[in-house]
Amino acid sequence: MILLNRKQVFIIKRLNIFIDESGDFGFADGSSELYAVSFTIHESNNSITKELNYLNDTLNKANYTGMIHLADLVAKRGEYSSFNLQKRKNIFWSIIYFSKRVKVKIRTVIVDKRYMNKKSQLNKELALGISSFINSMDKYIQGFEKVVVYYDEGQDSLGGIIDTLLTIRPNVERRIEFDHIEKRLFQVADMLTFIDKLDFKRKLKIPFTKSEKYFFEGKDFRHIINILKGKRI
Repeated sequence: MILLNRKQVFIIKRLNIFIDESGDFGFADGSSELYAVSFTIHESNNSITKELNYLNDTLNKANYTGMIHLADLVAKRGEYSSFNLQKRKNIFWSIIYFSKRVKVKIRTVIVDKRYMNKKSQLNKELALGISSFINSMDKYIQGFEKVVVYYDEGQDSLGGIIDTLLTIRPNVERRIEFDHIEKRLFQVADMLTFIDKLDFKRKLKIPFTKSEKYFFEGKDFRHIINILKGKRI
C-alpha cells in the first residue's frame, strides 16, 4: 500500500509468465528431435527499466532494434541473413547479459522425441513435465492477486496444456496478442528454448548443427550456462 495525495492506493501484486516453445509435434523426417518449453517468470514490482535501457542501448550499438529470435540468429536465417557473425554475436550477447541483469526466474521443460513416434506420447510427456513444474510453483503462484501468462497462438497443443494447467485458475489470464518486440522478457523465453536444447544435446552427446558449431565456442557455451545458473528454479 502506498500513500499518494492523502489517498490510499493499493497496488495489485502481479506475476508475469512468458512462455515460448521450440520444436514441433511431427515425427516425419526433418521433424525436431527435441521439444522445449521455456518459462520466464517476473514479478511486476521488480522494475526492469534500467535493464531494458541497457538492452536497448546495446542493441542500438549493434544497429538492430527488432525482436531477437535466437534460432534464426544463430542459423543466419530470415532478417539476419545479411548480418555478419560479429553483428549476430553482439545481438546474442545483448540478450544473454540482459537475462543476467534482470530479476527473473527461469525454467525449461524438454522432451526427447527420439524415442517416440506418436503425437499423443509427446502430448502426455509434455503435460507431465509442465504439470510437475506448475505444481511445484503452486504456493508461489497463489501468492499473487493477478497472474498474466504471455503465450501467443504458437501451437494449439501446447496452448491447450497451458490453458488446462494455468489459465483455469481464477487469478490467471492468458494474453495471446502482445507486442513481441516490446516484450523483451518473451525474448528471454525464446532464448532459453534454444540454449537449453543445446545444453541438453551437449549432455547427451547429440550432434550440433553446422551453424551451432560455427556460432558457439566451447568456452562461450560454458560461460552462458554459468550466467543463467543462478536464475533457474
